[in-house]
Amino acid sequence: MENTIVEARSLEKIFRDFWGKEKARAVNGINFSIGEGEVCGLLGPNGSGKTTTIKMILGLLYPTGGSLKVFGQSPRNVEIKKRIGYLPEETYLYKYLTARETISFFASLFNIPSEERTRRTEQLLEMVGLTHAANRPIGEFSKGMARRIGLAQALVNDPDLVILDEPTTGLDPIGCREIKDLIKMLAKRGKSVLLSSHLLADVEDLCDNVVVLYGGEIRAEGTLKNLLKEQGKTQILTPDLDKEMLDKILKILKTKHTNKDVLIDNPAMSLEDFFVRVVEEAKSSSKQTSGAETRGEFADYLFGKDSEEKARSEEMLKKLLEGREKINIETKKEKIAHPPKNKIAVEKLERLSEKKKPQKIEEKKTKAYDKKIEHENKRINELLNTKK
Repeated sequence: MENTIVEARSLEKIFRDFWGKEKARAVNGINFSIGEGEVCGLLGPNGSGKTTTIKMILGLLYPTGGSLKVFGQSPRNVEIKKRIGYLPEETYLYKYLTARETISFFASLFNIPSEERTRRTEQLLEMVGLTHAANRPIGEFSKGMARRIGLAQALVNDPDLVILDEPTTGLDPIGCREIKDLIKMLAKRGKSVLLSSHLLADVEDLCDNVVVLYGGEIRAEGTLKNLLKEQGKTQILTPDLDKEMLDKILKILKTKHTNKDVLIDNPAMSLEDFFVRVVEEAKSSSKQTSGAETRGEFADYLFGKDSEEKARSEEMLKKLLEGREKINIETKKEKIAHPPKNKIAVEKLERLSEKKKPQKIEEKKTKAYDKKIEHENKRINELLNTKK
């Protein structure tokens, strides 16, 4: 596969006891790959090897056998870890830090500059709908709100590979929809997403490919379209038909099939779509909530080049404004250094008058000094003549 992000070949992980005896074969020779811009679903019941596989991709566990490459290198490479965002199944956060401090803290771990760190923090808070709770300690958050902050920290480094372990746990239907929209946006931008979830409806809505594990082995894999296709059946979707047209269609179908094989019904929206519509209507009537709000716009920096161009434009505008202020300051200095001609004339007269006064004083001092010396010389001469 071109632009393969994750590639596992005969991947194996065996847990052993103190004496080296095999305790559990968590992953047993699996092969799979994740391409650039692909959303891959990792499915299976508890104990099937999903979490172990994720930890090996993160470099937290070392494979017992086979090979595993992430971005073409070992997942234990520190530089590779900078390109990965991870949301664990349980959100582990410092409960005494506020939401804003939490995101800023995780951003600092990636050595993101202070100004950019502040910008990303505010954008992520807006994106996950928690700007109004930015200064509240995490310990006061509900599970769903803490989950939103966990998602924000997973995206703070703008990762190329995003690993989400049960991302919608604890979220309301609105939050679930927003997470789905975010994952779709990331994939559209070329990010790769590995999604592990027990909510199969989420996987069905999002994933291009799925890998189904059981007992540490892959039991099924492929595109959802191929895996879920029911052989021997055809579905036709049309605009609403009147009774006359339906009777004609049924008459044609009955010539080949029995009534039991033919089903005609109206399509229905999913319960999630219905719930979202009801909440949006409530929101439009200005109803308030003390929990998480509907998310704002996606963080600009997650759009890559567009956000970089926006940042450059903002920086250029800032420099222009600073330049204008500098010009104003320089103009003021120039006015002070080069005052009007009439002001110069007045200042010259003042300086001349000030210079004359000291000159007269100096002349008086000099005459008095000369007289004193002349008097002293006269006395010395008189004394010398007296001795003779």
